[in-house]
Amino acid sequence: MPLPFLTAARDDAAPAGPAPEVVLPYEDRARRRRPYRIGPWRVGGAALVLLLASCVLFSALIIAVAGSLPAAGICVAVAALLIAAAVRLVHVGVWLSPEGLRQVRLLSSTVVPWADVAGVRTVQQPVRRLGLPRTVRGQALVVARGRGEPVVTVVTDQGADFLGRPERFAGAVAAVERRVAEFRPV
Repeated sequence: MPLPFLTAARDDAAPAGPAPEVVLPYEDRARRRRPYRIGPWRVGGAALVLLLASCVLFSALIIAVAGSLPAAGICVAVAALLIAAAVRLVHVGVWLSPEGLRQVRLLSSTVVPWADVAGVRTVQQPVRRLGLPRTVRGQALVVARGRGEPVVTVVTDQGADFLGRPERFAGAVAAVERRVAEFRPV
C-alpha cells in the first residue's frame, strides 16, 4: 500500500496552481496562545493521569457488568475528574492574548491586563522542581505590575515544561518578552 505522505511522491501529487490562503490558529494574533511549547514532563504527567482514568473506567465497566450501577457511576465520575485534571494539567502555564497575560494554574487562573504589566524579567530564586514541595535554586519568570505585587508565575527552569532544557527556558522568556513588548501600551 503506497503511503505518499511518507515519500517524496507527495510533491508530485500536489495540485497545480496557487494554494488557498488559510489562517491557521497559531498564526492568528488575536487568539490566546502559549508562547512556548509544552514540555515532556507535563505531557508525561498528563498521560499517566489519563492511564489511571482508563483503569478506573475499565473497573467501572466490570462493576457495571457485575450489577452494581451506583458504584459504577461513582467510578465514572472519578474517571471524569481525572480526565478533567489531565486536561487542566496540559493547560498550566502562561497564555498571551491582546487582552492581557493569563497565568493558568491547576486550580486557578489569573488575568493581568496589558495596562497593568510594567515588564517581564527572570529572577534567581528558590523554585519548586516539577511543582513538588522541595525547592531548588533556579530561575523564574516574573511579571512586574505597574501597581501592586508582581505575579508569581509557574514558568520556571525547574518546571514541567523546562526541566533539563535551559535553552528552551531562555527561548520562552524571550518569546514572552517579545509578546509583552508587542501588546503592552506605550
